[in-house]
Amino acid sequence: MRLPTILILDNERQLRRMLRVTLVTHGYDVIKSQSGANALKMIRTMRPDLILLDINLPGLDGIDMCRQIRSSCDIPIIVVTARTAQRDKILALDAGADDYVVKPFDWEELLARIRAFLRRYLPSETMSSFACRDLTVDFEYRQVTVHSRPVHLGRKEFDLLRYLIARKGRPVSHWELFHALWGPRRNGHVENLRVVINQLRKKIEIDPAHPRFIQTEPAVGYRFQAPTEEPKNTQEGTQESIFHESSSDNGGLQLIRVGGVERHLPDAALQAQ
Repeated sequence: MRLPTILILDNERQLRRMLRVTLVTHGYDVIKSQSGANALKMIRTMRPDLILLDINLPGLDGIDMCRQIRSSCDIPIIVVTARTAQRDKILALDAGADDYVVKPFDWEELLARIRAFLRRYLPSETMSSFACRDLTVDFEYRQVTVHSRPVHLGRKEFDLLRYLIARKGRPVSHWELFHALWGPRRNGHVENLRVVINQLRKKIEIDPAHPRFIQTEPAVGYRFQAPTEEPKNTQEGTQESIFHESSSDNGGLQLIRVGGVERHLPDAALQAQ
C-alpha cells in the first residue's frame, strides 16, 4: 500500500528537517521545498496528499500559493506559520487553506490534524465505490455520476457525501458532520454545513426540495438513504391505457381497463377524478 505523501513548504531549514524526521517516523513519505515556484512544479508532478505550508516564503508568499494550489486541485493545505494575527488567519483560510497552525506548535496536535485530513481526503481502504439507482460514487478517483452523467463535486461536497454514505441508513448529527468537514477544533456555525448540504442536493437530487438520498433528521442532522428499486413495467416504453365503459347492467358501476386489467368503480369515484 502506498504511503501518504506530505509536501513541506517552509523556508526554515531546521524546521523542515524536524518535520521530515517526525513525519517519516510516523509512516509518511515526505517531499520538501523552500520556494513557491519549485513547490508548484512538485505538486503537478508528484501529487502529494497533503501540504504543510508556511506563509513567509521568498518570492511567492503563502497566501498566493494557497490561491494557486486551490485553483488547480483540492489537496488539503495546513498553514504552519509564526503569524498570529487574526487577519492573517482569515486571509489564509479565504485563500484556500483548510487549517491554520501557529508556531511553536504541539507535535502531537499537528500529527492529529494531519491524520484527520488524510482520513477525509484519501480513498477509503474498505469502500472503493458505491452504487445504487441513479447514483454512482468512485471514492478512489473522486468521481460521481448521477443518472449516468458525470457530476463535479467540490472537495467538501464530496467529503460530505462520502461521510454520509459510509454511515448510510443512520442519522448523523450536525456537529459530527461539521467536525468531520472542518476539523474538531474549528469554530463555526452549523449554517456553513447547511450551505454544503444544499449545494450537494442540487447536484445529486432530482428534486432538491424533496431529497431522496440526503434526508433531513429534524433536530438531529442528516441521513443518507439509498432508494429502493422500483418495480419495472413489463411493457417498458409504453404507457398504460385507460378505457371507460358505461353499463346499465352494472348498477351504476363503470368498467375500467387499466393496462389490460378490468375494474369496476362507481360513477362518483370517476367523476371525482
